[in-house]
Amino acid sequence: MGYVPTMEEAREILSKYNKEESHLLHAEIVSGVMRYFAREYDPEREEFWAVVGLLHDLDYEQYPEEHCVKGKEIMEELGLDESLIRAAMSHGWGCTGVDIEPEEFMEKILYATDELTGLIRAVAIMRPSKSVDDLELKSVKKKYKTANFAAGCSREVIQKGADMLGWELDELITKTILAMRSLNPEAGI
Repeated sequence: MGYVPTMEEAREILSKYNKEESHLLHAEIVSGVMRYFAREYDPEREEFWAVVGLLHDLDYEQYPEEHCVKGKEIMEELGLDESLIRAAMSHGWGCTGVDIEPEEFMEKILYATDELTGLIRAVAIMRPSKSVDDLELKSVKKKYKTANFAAGCSREVIQKGADMLGWELDELITKTILAMRSLNPEAGI
């Protein structure tokens, strides 16, 4: 049984491996989205879900070509709990060198929302309000269908994540917009 850091400790770990504001912001957004879903589906483990979201891309900035492989190694070296490592690294299933298929509901949520949060944020910052507060499903769907818009956000992974959850794509997008609306407005979302 390994160690599960607090949010404060997880932020310290994250900041050792990530310096770019965009990576730190993405980690905070995904963490907040995970916390939002935990409140509904697993309230006793809300903090754990948030830590998983915060640390999921721990290695991406320094090791983009070995994403999730290095993340797993780093987390193991830090003595982090195996369930945390598995959950965080499962978001790279089929896309990176780590073949950890999302099995737990929390892992499927992370897999489904990681890329989607990037797409939703990209749509939001193109709007006059630059906010998710007035963002509607139809706006995200329109940009979702435009392959060169936020091209780094894999539509295939987003759809696969919705399928894993047994949700329609519209349901996943709507719930993720609501999750992002619940975040601290000072976060720049």
